[in-house]
Amino acid sequence: MSILPIFIPHAGCPHQCVFCNQKKISGQHSAALASAKEQIARWRSWLRPSLAHEAAFYGGSFTGLPLELQRELLQLTDALLAEGFIGSVRLSTRPDYIDVERLQLLKQHHVKLVELGVQSLDDKVLQAAERGHTAAAVTTAMALLKQQGFKTGLQLMVGMPQQSFASVKETARQAIALHPDIARIYPLLVIKDTPLAQTYAQGLFVPLSLDEAVTQAAWLYKELTQAGIRVIRIGLQADEELCAEGNILAGPFHPAMGELVKSRVLRDELTPRLLEQAKITQTLTLYCPARLESKLRGQKNCNLQYWQQLLPDVEITIVPSEGEEISL
Repeated sequence: MSILPIFIPHAGCPHQCVFCNQKKISGQHSAALASAKEQIARWRSWLRPSLAHEAAFYGGSFTGLPLELQRELLQLTDALLAEGFIGSVRLSTRPDYIDVERLQLLKQHHVKLVELGVQSLDDKVLQAAERGHTAAAVTTAMALLKQQGFKTGLQLMVGMPQQSFASVKETARQAIALHPDIARIYPLLVIKDTPLAQTYAQGLFVPLSLDEAVTQAAWLYKELTQAGIRVIRIGLQADEELCAEGNILAGPFHPAMGELVKSRVLRDELTPRLLEQAKITQTLTLYCPARLESKLRGQKNCNLQYWQQLLPDVEITIVPSEGEEISL
């Protein structure tokens, strides 16, 4: 399956959130219909038709666009669906731009999944980020989406202004209660040409360190997945535009953020077991299937080093196994 992203940077957004510069994130500098056509033409030249492909409108608030422009953009994906080039369509938008009229239009054009850019469900954090809506708007939007038969997704962030780890945990509790089908987790970065960049330059905002972001994102990932919510993305895509010199001013960016987070989850899960076993033996062996070995070891063996520092008198060995799970 391939996602065909069609970026509409800031299109439909009523204003700029303090952390957001979609033109730097997406690499697209126009929300015009012509730009969408150009992006689709590129995908058509790279991919073969498959019903497993999914077109996705990202980077703006799709349902905030004028209805006629929404209709024109969706007619582009209608054509792809009709010829079997793709099998489904999804989009992202704001929770306060969801109503029956908008959703009826999406249904007419075969949109199956709607992701809401939520970021937090803490009203204090939402206000500090100048999101322009409250947590209650998210609850209302999710209920309406489900009533109209859409699959749903939530996009969440860690490290936002005024956002503590306790706030992240409360957001997780509320998000799980909304039962989305999928979720994304993004550590906040300070991006060039955003209001947050000015705040950071003035010394009024301190972003999370990479370790802090991994810790919080790992906790959030574990809670969501244990609740049956599939996390489809952790961290921003490390594309050429975002990673160009000077675009990321500060914050916990790592091109393999997802791997760092999943590796931390494994470390957190196994550490209590290692501590318990270390009470009765000074030799510990972790049997690990090949598909999990890199996550178990952690980047540059960071998990193994962590356990060795935690248990300096214990010999810890990782041995490949043919099983499906890690065993001790």
